[in-house]
Amino acid sequence: MNAQRQRPPALWAPAAWTGSGNEQKWSRDVLLVVDGNGRWSSVTAGVSRELAQAQGAEIIAGPLLPGVIDAHSHAFQRAFAGLAERRENEHDDFWSWRDRMYRVALSVSPDALRAIAAELYTELLRGGYTHVCEFHYLHHDQDGGEYEDPLLMAWTLADAAAEAGIGLTLLPVLYERAGFAAPTLRHDQRRFATSADWVLAAQRRIAATAQPGNGEQPPLNAGVAIHSLRAASEASIARLVSGADGPIHIHVAEQMAEVDECQRVTGLRPVQWLLQRCRLDQRWQLVHATHVTNEEIDGVAKSGAGAVICPTTEANLGDGLTDVAAWLDAGAALAIGSDSHVTRDWREELRLLEYGQRLQRRARNIAAAPALQRPATAERLFARINSGSASAAGETSWGLVAGARADALVVDGEQPALLGVPLERSLDVMIFSSPSRLFADVMVAGRWVLRQGTRADDSAVARQFTQTMYSLWEQGGR
Repeated sequence: MNAQRQRPPALWAPAAWTGSGNEQKWSRDVLLVVDGNGRWSSVTAGVSRELAQAQGAEIIAGPLLPGVIDAHSHAFQRAFAGLAERRENEHDDFWSWRDRMYRVALSVSPDALRAIAAELYTELLRGGYTHVCEFHYLHHDQDGGEYEDPLLMAWTLADAAAEAGIGLTLLPVLYERAGFAAPTLRHDQRRFATSADWVLAAQRRIAATAQPGNGEQPPLNAGVAIHSLRAASEASIARLVSGADGPIHIHVAEQMAEVDECQRVTGLRPVQWLLQRCRLDQRWQLVHATHVTNEEIDGVAKSGAGAVICPTTEANLGDGLTDVAAWLDAGAALAIGSDSHVTRDWREELRLLEYGQRLQRRARNIAAAPALQRPATAERLFARINSGSASAAGETSWGLVAGARADALVVDGEQPALLGVPLERSLDVMIFSSPSRLFADVMVAGRWVLRQGTRADDSAVARQFTQTMYSLWEQGGR
């Protein structure tokens, strides 16, 4: 067994972000015990360092945070990050970006996907994510045919996650048409083609190999996804939902063109359609949900479904801004995703989430809620994604609480931004005073997957990624 993957029986930290729901807070002198399944069996504040040492606990030098779930990822797009920032024509928007992204998708082989994903997942760990939800639609070979094993690309992602040590939820995607009025996919979408039965069969196979992370491999969960309402018929969506077990993710209301077309064809806005035609529940995760009304937000919150916001990708693509305050006030479950991976750090996602609202409203601390005893913007945002993202990943709970998976991040209290900062203000500073150092010590399912910022095979992963990037350039993938 790799030494960095060994499981300590217990940790002691001088401070830790503990609790769940509305009870999350900084606690001092915290003893956290890991059970045999890689979960916290107990989390107890007020335990002296001396007592913890006597019980054999590993002593952590700095404050402890729960790992964060990256609730929306397209791993192959890491190879495209930062490489679409030129405009050769008079106009550039989401749709022209999408055409360029398809050229990359058509160039990615299984070996290339493994190299890209292994590098990405390692970067996500350093950025404080310990679990990633992979919205996976790059299924078939470059000609659109099935591999000998139709799930070859899914297993490739699982292998890359295992190599990095990050938890993974695989979400095979239903993708059957190019638009509301299109009978089939475009030729450049040929690698994505699936039916509801194909996705259900894929989910069953993935679920059969799923693991909680209590062995050598990190956790693997299974769910399903619908690319978007424009990409699947009502009958196929109904078929998928009736047979699905676990999380159900869908891109929705990301672009106004999508909203307008949906309304023109169906008479309903996309989220309206979901609320009226589908029985939304806690399994459902509405990715982006950018162009929504207050009535739709309230409806989603009442249904128990969640919203997955991807601030840096939505800004990069010019999608627009959702009403974060309305989502918070409605009590909806919220999660964040790095999506196209122009950023791989959750602190940057939360920073931009709040700053977008400030620019739009010309006011400050939009996410804060003094009336609810949540005057700290960073703490309210972090608490909501900490509790709201569990269902997106197929987990029953999340955080530094008994029963949740033993995922944790050690905060470097010696980084310049945190020098002289009281514990109670440290989350504020981590999110709103940048840059922050990458996380050097990261635990997944009770095992250290990063220690002092490195792993034994880091150089090999980086070298393979570099070679893959050069190869994609040579193929004209961009």
